[in-house]
Amino acid sequence: MVAFRNHLGIDWPSDNAFLAGVERLLDDRDSEFLIGAPHDDAPPAGVVQLRYRWGIWRAGFDCLLEDLFVADDARRSGLGRALVEGAIERARERGCRRMELDTNENNTAARGLYERLGFVNDRYGGRDLYYRLHLDKGGDE
Repeated sequence: MVAFRNHLGIDWPSDNAFLAGVERLLDDRDSEFLIGAPHDDAPPAGVVQLRYRWGIWRAGFDCLLEDLFVADDARRSGLGRALVEGAIERARERGCRRMELDTNENNTAARGLYERLGFVNDRYGGRDLYYRLHLDKGGDE
């Protein structure tokens, strides 16, 4: 996850704070991380973070695919696809009825991957937009 932060060109939160956050999420039964490698003899080179919550619109659990990262040297190996497919399988195992994610509209590689796997962004006749409000002074204000 720190490598993902670094890939984005940001340095906040600090390594220690970031790793403490990951440890906290590992203790949360409604969060999971899946890791993967491009082949059996390779070290881990990708991660996906999942969060689960009850969704009233589907009368069941939702899975938020919050972070997907594949190291530069493992890109185009199928690892990203395998991680997303694993995430979908895991969400189904947990009884989720919907899976959601957000990505930057300029990230054409990610958008293509998600669309090939069946994700849509125009279910209600227009693009769904993701908004945020930072309630602190840290990060990307």
